[in-house]
Amino acid sequence: MAVADISALPSRQAMDRPKVATILIAVAILLAIIKPLLPGFLIRVPEAAVLPYQDWLQWFFDFIKDDLGLIHLTRGISSGLEWLLDITANLLYGKHRWPYIGPIPWTAIAAVAAVIGYALSGWRMAALAGGTFVWVALIGQWELAMETMSVIAVAAPVAVLLGLTLGILAWKFARFEAVLKPILAIFQTLPFFTYLLPAVIFFKVGPTAGCVATIVYAIPPMVLMTSLGLKKVSNEVVEAGHMSGSTRWQMLRHVYVPAARTEILVGVNQVIMLSLAMVVLTAFIGMPGLGAKLLSLMNSLKLGRSFEIGVTIVLIAVTLDRCSKAWVVKQPEHFERGTPWWQRNRLLLIGIAAFVGCIILAQFVQVADHIKRTQDLSKGKEIDGVIRAILANDAINGVTGWLRWFLITWVLIPFRNAILWLPSTSVILAVAAAGWYVGGRRSAALAGGFFAIIALTGWWDRSMITVYAVISAVILATMIGLPLGILAARRKKWSEPILLVCDTAQTFPSFIYLIPAIMLFGVNDVAVVFAIFIFATVPLMRYTIEGIRAVPEELIEVADMSGATRSQKLWKVQIPLALPTMAVGFNQAIMFAFFMVIIAAFIGTQDLGQELQKTLAGNQLGKNFVLGMCVALMALAFDHIIMRWSATRRKVLGVG
Repeated sequence: MAVADISALPSRQAMDRPKVATILIAVAILLAIIKPLLPGFLIRVPEAAVLPYQDWLQWFFDFIKDDLGLIHLTRGISSGLEWLLDITANLLYGKHRWPYIGPIPWTAIAAVAAVIGYALSGWRMAALAGGTFVWVALIGQWELAMETMSVIAVAAPVAVLLGLTLGILAWKFARFEAVLKPILAIFQTLPFFTYLLPAVIFFKVGPTAGCVATIVYAIPPMVLMTSLGLKKVSNEVVEAGHMSGSTRWQMLRHVYVPAARTEILVGVNQVIMLSLAMVVLTAFIGMPGLGAKLLSLMNSLKLGRSFEIGVTIVLIAVTLDRCSKAWVVKQPEHFERGTPWWQRNRLLLIGIAAFVGCIILAQFVQVADHIKRTQDLSKGKEIDGVIRAILANDAINGVTGWLRWFLITWVLIPFRNAILWLPSTSVILAVAAAGWYVGGRRSAALAGGFFAIIALTGWWDRSMITVYAVISAVILATMIGLPLGILAARRKKWSEPILLVCDTAQTFPSFIYLIPAIMLFGVNDVAVVFAIFIFATVPLMRYTIEGIRAVPEELIEVADMSGATRSQKLWKVQIPLALPTMAVGFNQAIMFAFFMVIIAAFIGTQDLGQELQKTLAGNQLGKNFVLGMCVALMALAFDHIIMRWSATRRKVLGVG
């Protein structure tokens, strides 16, 4: 007789989780119902009990900055970075400093980009890479784009080098990894404003501070992917390296790193994309370039010119993304012994010839060197006119006006007021209930504890306004993104184009999503939620499609053989099996929403993002970090609950 596998049965604690969670939810609801009878300390933490986190942190930052003299070290690093930035700035747009050989003509850079694109993935990539730089020049945005690229040219390699080093150390030393992982998790959830103020204080306003903030922001994925790649190197490859008599250094350089090439290059791709996103956002601390111009134009509501710069940023982002992804999948090319040097390096020689040829041409043809303002093809004013005409259309104006009125009056403001009305204890207990349901006592303490810390900072109401914007946008994204994702997953001819749109949309710097929001709805809560909704819909659709498509064909065939209808297969087989993957998409949507709600502070919100933006005007490092930690703790609480549920569900389904 077969013996039952007792270990497979759910533990008593797991069976009791729904009961305990239900009790916690019931208490939370009861506290909300009897709110008028509650003492004040159960509704909000009294001001006298608010812990002075920001004062403590301000003292700590001042101590390490002034008393320990960290400012002198950072200013020394700043000088080195400034020297590198001067070189790239001089080469790309001409800053009249050493090495005094810039700027490089736009035609030379476009030609080299086309050759690199061809080397990576053929003619289509060559057309994209070369065409992007041709667009930038002809539209009259060359200097702005090169100001941005000059910082990326320094920040991305430095972030890759530091991330690679930290990733190797994390792979080599388990204790170091145990310390590093939570730090990286916090870094990945901190709002970008939290990176900006320390960069300004410890380094210099402008490109140097922007470069430092970009490096710190872009490092985490490089560390994680390097460590992951090195851990996945097969034992057979390692044994072969040892048998050849390799030293430790040779094993690392010639065995481990080449074997982890794919993961490391995925990390490089992420570094490049995060660097571009952050360089655009560093416009808030005086970083010149495309971001600063976009910010200025959006402030003055010149949406036509903003649209052009948005297209430029998107094209650069797509080009960098596609090229770096092509580098990931491209395998090293091998030649037969005795192949001539010129044949092995044919594309390198073509690139050098094109570069030199364009430089020579630029000496005689002014347009090949730079495009004057009177020669560019910018149509910003004309686009402004078209946008004004569209928005003045009675039908469009009527629809957007009605939507704005309906959402503000009947949905958003009532929802915001309801969240603000809830006692803080009710919210903390509800979050703890969700944590207990998915992971028991530890998860409840973790998730509820994060929100309790926020209550003790004194920023509860601002935090709840942030949560209101995030939840509103994610609900809207779920209502639209999930049905579209399900429909696309069931029809292959739809899924490929939608996945392409999702891939492209994920390369867009977040600022871009504010443009259609402001165009359609002006400056209000609807525009904020709309911008977050667009940004958050992408991962929901992507993971829904991937989850449903990953359902094994054998299970679909079994459902067909049992006579299940198309609808029954979807609801009884595909969606239940895809739920863990869809939950990851839902989690990503929430993380994206927390990131975007801080960007939306530009529109004029009343949440933590607005307060964070204000700290950039002063030396309030303590307040800046406390506000950033509030955002990070909320994001970490949601992340823990959703990912714990996803992991449990995967275990139950036996899908790893």
